[in-house]
Amino acid sequence: MKNLSGKNGLFLWLVIAGAIFMFYDIMGGVGGSSSRIKFSEFLDYMDSGSVRSATIRGDIVEGELTDSRKFSTLAPSIYPSLVDKLRSNGAMIEVAPVESSFSYLISMLLSWFPMLLLIGVWVYFMKGVQSGGGRALDFGKSKAKFFSQDDKSKKITFSDVAGIDEAKVELYEIVDYLKNPEKFMKLGGKIPRGCLLVGPPGNGKTLLAKAVAGEASVPFLSISGSDFVEMFVGVGASRVRDMFAQAKKHAPCILFIDEIDAVGRQRAGGSGFNLGNDEREQTLNQLLVEMDGFSDNSNVIVLAATNRAEVLDKALLRPGRFDRQVIIPLPDVNGREKILDVHSKHIPFSPDVKLHNIARGTPGFSGAELKNLINEAALNAARNNQNLVTMSDLAFAKDKVIIGSERKSLAMSDEEKKIVAYHEGGHALVAMLTSAADKPEKATIIPTSKGALGVTLMLPERDVLLASDEALRSRISVAMGGRVAEELIFGKNKTTTGASNDLKVATSIARSMVTRWGLSEDIGPVFVDDSQGHFGSSLISDELAKRLDLETKKILLSGYEEAKRILTENMVSLEAIAQALLEYEVISGDEIRSLMRGEKIRVGNDKTPKIDLGDSTSVPDSAQKEVRTGAKGGRGVRGDGTEFAT
Repeated sequence: MKNLSGKNGLFLWLVIAGAIFMFYDIMGGVGGSSSRIKFSEFLDYMDSGSVRSATIRGDIVEGELTDSRKFSTLAPSIYPSLVDKLRSNGAMIEVAPVESSFSYLISMLLSWFPMLLLIGVWVYFMKGVQSGGGRALDFGKSKAKFFSQDDKSKKITFSDVAGIDEAKVELYEIVDYLKNPEKFMKLGGKIPRGCLLVGPPGNGKTLLAKAVAGEASVPFLSISGSDFVEMFVGVGASRVRDMFAQAKKHAPCILFIDEIDAVGRQRAGGSGFNLGNDEREQTLNQLLVEMDGFSDNSNVIVLAATNRAEVLDKALLRPGRFDRQVIIPLPDVNGREKILDVHSKHIPFSPDVKLHNIARGTPGFSGAELKNLINEAALNAARNNQNLVTMSDLAFAKDKVIIGSERKSLAMSDEEKKIVAYHEGGHALVAMLTSAADKPEKATIIPTSKGALGVTLMLPERDVLLASDEALRSRISVAMGGRVAEELIFGKNKTTTGASNDLKVATSIARSMVTRWGLSEDIGPVFVDDSQGHFGSSLISDELAKRLDLETKKILLSGYEEAKRILTENMVSLEAIAQALLEYEVISGDEIRSLMRGEKIRVGNDKTPKIDLGDSTSVPDSAQKEVRTGAKGGRGVRGDGTEFAT
């Protein structure tokens, strides 16, 4: 209980001491609930025959009178005829041993142990509600963490943030204001009091907020939205007040609230049941009041981050509070290359490493995922006792992040391997011969930790911002390639469940083409909301729903027929790719091209896989111990960031 100090600690100790004295007083000392009488009174009761029973314990006589009253008295040991007189007057006599003071103390503690335990639990709880910090009863204090800019080695600036240049430009105005507020004030300009950073998880919102503080060389206070709300009413509002008081003391400074949607959700409005949380709403109300109460020259900028801006209360987003929203998007291919470069400053690379090709093959990756990719590559190189991180290490790390690790312990029969080889060969061949489809980077039939028995990974030429009708139909054809290959080689009655995820992805694309993108001939350029209502009923008519289903099926069958046409006309290439997969288990994109030209891909028993660098060159990897991976049915990532099943 070393944290109990000051006035609050003294108060608790006084409560405990008072409770102990109260218990002792209730015990009534040694006599308990008996009435203490004088010895002369005892003699009168004894002579008159009013003593029903007596217990002699040393010099103490306790007993009961004939009127049921309890008594106790102290008898001198020199009174020899006491027992005879009690006996002659009809009293029942019992002799008991004398209890030591220690035995009595133990008895008292055992009797009142539950109450003492309850007090101890209460004290422990009062310490626990504040998560181990500060004094008891001080859990209304802010939990904001304070970061000073004095330590230059830990200082974060815009140079440590890459891939979001537009966001840095917007935030540099805040840096300029914190450095030189007079520049804006003399022209009557007012810097935004609050700035909301919005973007997917892992895109660097927290890092960017720290960089703003580092660039301006001002203190940085950081807190999570979940740190405000507790089970006690009023604690959240108290912490908000204390947090803003701290910020004003350290002004100029940056106050950063991470995951603000935990406390800033829309409040329940209107009549009827209040579905909101009262404590959370009180906390939000206090946050709104504090942001309104900022003076124009307080030099405190509030930055907040969320990936769900749509759930925030409108009052929080109005001008005067969070005046500005800065979107932090997923990085494009150039941004990903810059992020990889930032996180690999201290990584020793071999000459064959080309970060641009890794950036090309990682569409949809966030900054955190790219950082993890570099780390996984370094760990793989260390496991292989290498002095440099090679391109194969980066390829291994990319596959591991996208589709998991290989699962060599999963034993497949020869028949199953053959089915998977033709399935993946079908995907790869259709992708190669479809002009609008991304080309395969590699194909493998090694089972993976995420349940895939085989994978065909695609390498997009560039990030796709707008997908054309032709490109979408090409993706459906590629997705159908695996199922079609199985049917052509083994017959329709022997097709397997391996295409389940392929069909799911293809159906999702076709449905979106019909309902969202207006790319169907029958429905036309119309957006159709075919989501479910509040009670499971559709928001569209039965007739329209039937037309949507028919048009979706029509697009899927068109992709199926296109894949069947391509594979039927190129059975020799399909056979060559499948046999190469059965022999080597993994083949690169360049090797697939060689097989389609009728060339041999490796000499003798050389089973060393090659890594497709994306620029029509292949580098033998004599030291590669790659783990090849995939999701159930196979999965790749497209140029527009969408997943593609294989």
